[in-house]
Formats: sequence, structure tokens, C-alpha cells
Amino acid sequence: MFFVYDNYDNKSHAPSFDVSIEGTIVFSWGSEAWTEDNTKLGAYSDVFASIEDNEATVCFYSIGTDSPVVGSLELVQVDPDCYDKVLHQNVLLVNYGRFTGGNSSFGAGMSKQTDLMGRAWDTDLDFSDSVASRVVLSTDQAITNSDRAPNYFPEYLYQRAHTLSNEETLEYLLPIDPRLDYMLWFHFAEIDPKINAPMERVFDVVVNNKTVFSNVDIYKEVGKFAAYDLQFITRNLTNSTLSIKLVPRIGAPLISGLENYALLQKDVATDPVDVKAMRAIKESLQIPERMGWNGDPCAPSNWDAWEGVTCNYGNPNEMLTLTHLVLSSQGLQGFIGGEITGLNHLLSLNLSNNLIKGVIPEGLGKGILQEVDLSFNQLTGSIPESLSSTNLRTVLLNGNHLEGQVPEGLYSIGVTGGYVNLSDNAALCGVPSLPACSLLWKGSHMSVGAKFGLAFGVIAGVVFVAVLVYIIMQKRDGYDYNFGVPHQLSAAGRSNRYQRQKSRGDDFMYMKNTFNRSGY
Repeated sequence: MFFVYDNYDNKSHAPSFDVSIEGTIVFSWGSEAWTEDNTKLGAYSDVFASIEDNEATVCFYSIGTDSPVVGSLELVQVDPDCYDKVLHQNVLLVNYGRFTGGNSSFGAGMSKQTDLMGRAWDTDLDFSDSVASRVVLSTDQAITNSDRAPNYFPEYLYQRAHTLSNEETLEYLLPIDPRLDYMLWFHFAEIDPKINAPMERVFDVVVNNKTVFSNVDIYKEVGKFAAYDLQFITRNLTNSTLSIKLVPRIGAPLISGLENYALLQKDVATDPVDVKAMRAIKESLQIPERMGWNGDPCAPSNWDAWEGVTCNYGNPNEMLTLTHLVLSSQGLQGFIGGEITGLNHLLSLNLSNNLIKGVIPEGLGKGILQEVDLSFNQLTGSIPESLSSTNLRTVLLNGNHLEGQVPEGLYSIGVTGGYVNLSDNAALCGVPSLPACSLLWKGSHMSVGAKFGLAFGVIAGVVFVAVLVYIIMQKRDGYDYNFGVPHQLSAAGRSNRYQRQKSRGDDFMYMKNTFNRSGY
């Protein structure tokens, strides 16, 4: 990410805002961060994060009335095993300083020399006071062990090095946040033509006056023109500046590059089931952009949850869950999708005084839900049996267009001390204070239209059967005709009369026997 202000809005006021990745605050831009150089020239930083759901979430949080600014944002895929596999430990790596020992910056956005993992390497001039005796070495010789998995440190990094003209200590001072722990990566390659054997360059690495690596001899470890890396984690810091020294033992110290990453523990995230449900609810209820429903509904924990959302922040080691969803009087015009039943920890739901249409989804009311307020919307259809759950203590459905028989269990909530309001739903029936339901309504939760359709179908079916019976009886009482050639008609007529008489006798006997079997 690259941030720059440069007074683009002519207000001469650099904005204050936070930046989160995967629900964890990684940058806080305030008055201290906006130095004069950062304000005019901009500042670059990056974060290594493990993405679990194939969707990287980056959010910007306004502080006060300030609007966040960002110059560029780039997403680069990296090896998940990079940097000693720390990304598997629920940790983010936040860049707090990365530099090369060479004369010029290189990498992403800085030069044609590339870094496969998108890293940008600054010069070390801003971190060291050893300018007078500074000597920069360079080579075009190939460097072994570079550009290899999983870190893919670029060969160009090791083809440059910073050493000194005399046997002095090379020191760097890195600004940090002392509340965090840091992972340091030291990069070396012996490219000095004067060094051709072990024990010709030896030095110690000292971090905050503590020797962390003794008698470092690059040539002895890997030979010449080969990459050599060391890694160290420093903890329990008390100062806002991290001191790093290369102290000579034999000859002058040398370094090709250095990286300093804050080990930022991931903030507790919202239960993925709740996140999936809330994203679906955002679409079905047509949540307006002004409500800021982006990113994680509950995280980061040091910022408020989504507007209208209350989360459970009880156990810091458990996933966050949604307990209350209050979206009353927001002008919502969508519908209540079935995904809302996936909020398994929801205690209270209030969608009152909106313009929500459609039916109440089956399953709403199950689980531990205690309060449901869907009053004063434009809901249609019947009331689902799930709103008869014994956990419910308040159910407000008044001011809608609901229809059909009210579930007995819902009515019993009001009888046993809860509160139920079903008023202003003209087509509801079946409980005290409401009209009695016709036989057509009882035991069914079909809509009014469906029931009228069913009634019409039944009536039409009865009429059809009656007409069919009438036609059959008339046919039996009339004459049947056989069609033949003229000389056959007379014989056919005699035969038909005989068959009719026989048929009538058989029919009579059959009907009589049927009545006897039926007990008549």
C-alpha cells in the first residue's frame, strides 16, 4: 500500500484513519505518522497475511470527519511457508522497515529490478549514521541460494552490500511500536574481492545491546557469492527505537539488506457462518451504503460493529457472534431471506418500520432467539410455525398484510407471559381477538390466493363430476347407434334392442347387490 496526502484537497490537514486487513488493524494514520516527507512524498508499507476464504478484506476507518486516502493498493500472492511459516500461526507480518545495502532503492514501484513477492527495498541511508565511512560494494556475479522458495529473496539484493572503510561498528536505528514483537531478517553475501577465505571478515550482530549472533563469518558459512540469511525475534521492548549493530571482530562488518516485521496477532474474527448470513442479509434487505456494511461485521474489536449490529465479545479466544440486529426505520425495501436463520446466536431481531416485502421465512424463531419485531412493514403470506418457539418472549407482527391461521404456539406465548401483537393484519384468524377461521383455513398455512384457487378447483371438480354422471346416465337411457352398410341396419337394430334390454337388467341386479353389500 502507498499513502500520500500532498494537500490534494487544499485543506492543509492530513487525514486520520485506520486500516485493517482481515479484521485486524495494521496501520493507524494520525498526526505522528504524517511527517513532512510522508505528507508530500508519500509512504510505502506492506503486510503479509494468510487469507482463509479466498477473499482479501481491506478496510479504511475514518476518524472523526476525515476521509481516508490511499495512493495505491496491490495484492500479491506469496508462498504460505515464507518467513519461517509464521503466517500459519494466526499472525500478520507488518513491514516496519526494509532496506538494501546498495546505493539505490529497488523492487515494486521503485525500479526495473523486480521482487517476485512484490517487496520494495529502500536504501539504508535513512536508518544509519555511518555515512562518512560508508562503502557500497556491487557485482554482476550470479548469487547462489537466491530467488528460491519459499522466500524468493531477489538476487539483486545480494549483489549489493554496505560495508565500512574502517573497522567500526555499523549501526541502524529503526522506529517501532514497543507494544509489539518483531522478526528481524538479516541478509548477507560476501561479494568483496578482497575476501577470499574464512576468518577474513568476522562480526557480531547486536540487537538492543544484546548479542544475538556471534562470530558471523559469511565466507565460512556459505563461501563467496552465495546468499546467507539470519533470523531473530525480539520481544518485550520498552523503547520506540530498535537499535541494531554489526560489531567487528575481524575486518569491517558487511550487510546486504535487513527486514523488520512486526508480529501482529490476528484479531478475533466473526464466526464464518454469521459472516455468510450477514452478507446475504445485506443483499436481500438492500442495506444502503451509508450504513457501512463492509468487511467483518464485528471485527476489528477496537472499532464499532456494523451499524445496527451488536456482537458478543466475551471470550477473547472464541470467534465473535452476532447477538442483536436492530435495523428499524432505515427505509429498507428488500425482503427477508432465509439466510437470516443462519444467525444461530441471535437473541433479538428488529426490522420494524421499513418497507420490507415478501414472506416471513420458515425457520425464523428457532434457536435462542427471544425477540422478533417485524411490525409496520409490507409482509405477506402466513405466519410460520417456527415463530411458536418456546424461547420467544416478544413477537410483534402488527401493521403488515399477513393472512391465514395463527399458529397456536404463537398465541400461547402471550398467554404465558410474553407479548404478541398481531393487529392490523386483516386476513389473520383462528385465535381469540381475531375472527374464526373457515374450514378452508384450518390446518393450513397457504396464502389467501392459493386457498381461493383451491376452493375454485374443488367446486369446478364437483361440477365436472356431476355433469359427467349426468351424461353417462343420459347415454344409457337413450339409443346407441351402430354404423353399417344399408342392408345391415335392420339386423343391427334388432340386436341393439336386445342388448339394451339385457344391459338394463344386468345394471339393475348390480345396483341391487351393491346396496345389499352396503347395508341398505
